[in-house]
Amino acid sequence: MSEQPTPPSDQREEREERENSYDVASVEAKWRGVWDELQPFKADDEAVASGRKEKRYALTMFPYPSGDLHMGHAEVTALHDVIARYWWQRGYEVLNPMGWDSFGLPAENAAIRNDAHPADYTYGNIATQLESFQRYAVSFDWSRRFNTSDPSYYRWTQWLFLKFHEKGLAYRKNSPVNWCPQDQTVLANEQVVDGACERCGAEVTKRELTQWYFRTTAYAQELLDALDDLQPTWSDKVINAQRNWIGRSEGAHVTFTVETAEGARDLEVYTTRPDTLYGATFMVVAADAALAAEIVAPERREALEDYLAQVRKASDIDRLATDRPKTGVDLGVTATNPVSGEQVPVWASDYVLADYGTGAIMAVPAHDQRDLDFARAMGLPVRRVIDTGEENPEESGVATTGNGTYVNSGPLDGLTDKATGIRTIIERLEAEGRGSGAVNFRLRDWLLSRQRYWGAPIPIIHCPVDGEVPVPEDQLPVELPELRGADLKPKGSSPLGAAADWMHVTCPRCGGPATRDTDTMDTFVDSSWYFLRYVSPHDDTQAFDTRLADMWGPVDLYVGGDEHAVLHLLYARFFTKALRDMGLVSWDEPFSAYLSQGKVINNGRKMSKSLGNGVSLGEQLELYGVDAVRLTLVFASPPEDNIDWADVSPGGALKFLQRAWRLSGDVASEVGSDPAAGDLGLRRVTHKTLREAENLVENHRFNVMVARTMELVNATRKVIDAGAGPADPAVREAVEAVAILLSLVAPYTAEEMWERLGHEPTVARAGWPTVDEALLVDETVTAVVQVQGKVKARLEVAPDVSEADLEAAAMADEAVVRAIDGRPVRKVVVRAPKLVNIVV
Repeated sequence: MSEQPTPPSDQREEREERENSYDVASVEAKWRGVWDELQPFKADDEAVASGRKEKRYALTMFPYPSGDLHMGHAEVTALHDVIARYWWQRGYEVLNPMGWDSFGLPAENAAIRNDAHPADYTYGNIATQLESFQRYAVSFDWSRRFNTSDPSYYRWTQWLFLKFHEKGLAYRKNSPVNWCPQDQTVLANEQVVDGACERCGAEVTKRELTQWYFRTTAYAQELLDALDDLQPTWSDKVINAQRNWIGRSEGAHVTFTVETAEGARDLEVYTTRPDTLYGATFMVVAADAALAAEIVAPERREALEDYLAQVRKASDIDRLATDRPKTGVDLGVTATNPVSGEQVPVWASDYVLADYGTGAIMAVPAHDQRDLDFARAMGLPVRRVIDTGEENPEESGVATTGNGTYVNSGPLDGLTDKATGIRTIIERLEAEGRGSGAVNFRLRDWLLSRQRYWGAPIPIIHCPVDGEVPVPEDQLPVELPELRGADLKPKGSSPLGAAADWMHVTCPRCGGPATRDTDTMDTFVDSSWYFLRYVSPHDDTQAFDTRLADMWGPVDLYVGGDEHAVLHLLYARFFTKALRDMGLVSWDEPFSAYLSQGKVINNGRKMSKSLGNGVSLGEQLELYGVDAVRLTLVFASPPEDNIDWADVSPGGALKFLQRAWRLSGDVASEVGSDPAAGDLGLRRVTHKTLREAENLVENHRFNVMVARTMELVNATRKVIDAGAGPADPAVREAVEAVAILLSLVAPYTAEEMWERLGHEPTVARAGWPTVDEALLVDETVTAVVQVQGKVKARLEVAPDVSEADLEAAAMADEAVVRAIDGRPVRKVVVRAPKLVNIVV
């Protein structure tokens, strides 16, 4: 009988892999049941309160339930879970909660698109996402979950609004606001990105409306100053985004006198360069500011109204663009320059914003490019007041912004020091009662009211007698009417206005007829305090337990995306400081450290249905399993970098996991056997890997931690395949270390390994192995020996070898002796223990 041909080695390996691998689906089903019973990640308040355990609060941004989980959710939670599980292994008591940001435009718009009531659609998606999250095996404490659209939650959102109102931090005013024509609602400045709605992408316009605001500007300076403390633990990108948005500047308030048809009136402007007042040759008022309509000459009113119709079509971002052609209208009035006495014309234009400062500026065209562009477009005078040595701006068309010698500036002429010039003019303005030194911020108060249905109703009653009346606390929550069957599509005013029985109420003060406020709150209000609700999520007597908030808070690590670099993070910081001043928390900042994760893209572009490059998380999980997808996302790159799904290999990740799992079946030593008698080389690799993993995880270099785990798997396999390896207790030590390391990334595989190694579940609470410091010290070091700059030998020497002994060993080496070849040695350079350089 002829012998069968031996299959190629790669085919043998594939067959062995099939025969020695676990079924992903059955393993996932098995361990989900075990974890549901054990609840290994349920945080114990008493363990922290008693001092038995040190706390860690791990938080990842909760999702909008506008569909099932997607690749972005998979990435952020996989990265977040590395830290949370690591903290459990290190012996901390970890608060790692999850819930749903279930109010707001994303959920409402998705419901409308699917012809469903927002409540039905939202809670259906929450059930779907919960199932997906639990399959994805993130170490969340599900006993603390809540939804911001639950009355039991938004009751306290409304209560906090009333506290802010009581402290003067919530107020209502009429002003030009950002208007999204598609979502039919107002937007905060932070929600306008490049002139478009950050939710739907529609071009944003302006409207004059009465809206609710939070007074974020009351904390502008503190919000700015605290960034210095956060700098070491937040990314520079996020810190800079917040610093720029707050935008502190120092300057002066300057009072001009404007001659109007009704008589003279004072007009205050803010400038960072009061020292250039002698160069102010005209003034500009924001065309959409009330001020423009108040001071315009009667014969120019129609021209202003026509121009204003154009202005309202442009967003603030467009209006501030430096390359945009300058337009405007002469208001037909003049103002008196307070230092020169000169009469200067007053114009209206769109490049000045109504809500910046007083809505008016003094224009110094020689030293501000936008002012210069406007002056050249309108034929207005340009006067240089600082000679920087550059070409005259009037001739070059380029404004000069540097320092130099003051000219055409009265008492400042000849000065060269900017600080002295500014101080001199401010002192004069203050002495004459025409101005004062001032600090200004780019930050504006937070516009929080929305003309949409799916949000927390604003708990204010409008009474014709008593005005704005807070809803009594014992009447909270003000629940949303269901409005089933009603058309909830946006129409420019809140759908709640159609709920007559809900809207018409009795005034709590005078007992007369009154109406509820029909606007709802921006969903960012819900997410500005949700991290506090997690400490006592089922407490129906208070928004959160202050004792527990002080015990668990602040959040030790927050993981999320750069898209919230300003929006959510700034609002949550503002809320925390306001609540601290109310005595509700004792700390200043909500998030001690912030880890910003990149995006998952495909073929170099953002995933999009229209581009046809979307990747379904569900399909990837079915093809490769949870662990392979998680491992792929963690291993692909540093957390802050984007991951291109076209460049990664979940199939390769699955092969590695099966290879690691097979190690657990090859361990022959007993549980608890002493590894000290085992393979010393493998033990060194194991302990060095564990120590390096500690540093890598704590520095958020998760991808390198995975690489080191792969190296440990390879080293362990070599020892096992060497012969007597499976019985070596050092092999058990190494494989147990692999299981614990993989528990941070691939929990199902790690749990299977732990069970096969003879341990009870769960590996997630096994505890971090103790690192033997003695095994971290190398017994030998490789010293390179060069002759005439060329490597001739490598010597294994003791790390503490002396220079004399290292030189002697080098000179005695046979290869070195041959290279010298009897020639006289001119010089020997020794850098113990790594280098000997011989010059002949």
